[in-house]
Amino acid sequence: MSYEVEVQYEIDPQGLPEQEQFQQWVSAALSEHRDAGEICIRIVSPEESQQLNNDYRGKDKPTNVLSFPFEVPEGVPLELLGDLIICADVVAREATEQKKPLFNHWTHMVVHGTLHLIGFDHINDDEAEEMEQLERKILASMGIPDPYQET
Repeated sequence: MSYEVEVQYEIDPQGLPEQEQFQQWVSAALSEHRDAGEICIRIVSPEESQQLNNDYRGKDKPTNVLSFPFEVPEGVPLELLGDLIICADVVAREATEQKKPLFNHWTHMVVHGTLHLIGFDHINDDEAEEMEQLERKILASMGIPDPYQET
C-alpha cells in the first residue's frame, strides 16, 4: 500500500503534528478502502479557514477541517484523492472544550477528513452512522477512544 501525504504548514508548526503522524493517520483511514492515494494537508490560520469555509460552504466562520476531493478525469492514472484544510486553532479549542487529548482530536479530524475524500459523508442519519462507526473502528485501531462518546 502506498499513501503519499504532503503537509503544508501555513502557520508556525511548533507543537503541531509532524509529517510522520499525518502519514500514519491517513494510512489508517485508507487501509481498508484504497491501495494507494495522495493527499495534501494544509494547516491554516482561523482567517484562512473562515475564508475558505465562507467561499465553499457559505459559512462565515472558521471550521476544524474542510475536505476538497479531487475528481480524477476518466483514463488518467492518478491516485490523487484531494486536499484537507485543517485549522489548528479550531482543533485545539475543540479538544479543550470536549476535554479530549489534543492529538487524539487531531487524529480524528484527519481520519474524518480523509474519509470525506473517498466518498463518505454525514448528510443524512444513515450516512452519519456509517461514517461514525468507521471512524470509531479506525481510531480504536490506534488506541483512541470513541470521539462521539459524551465526556
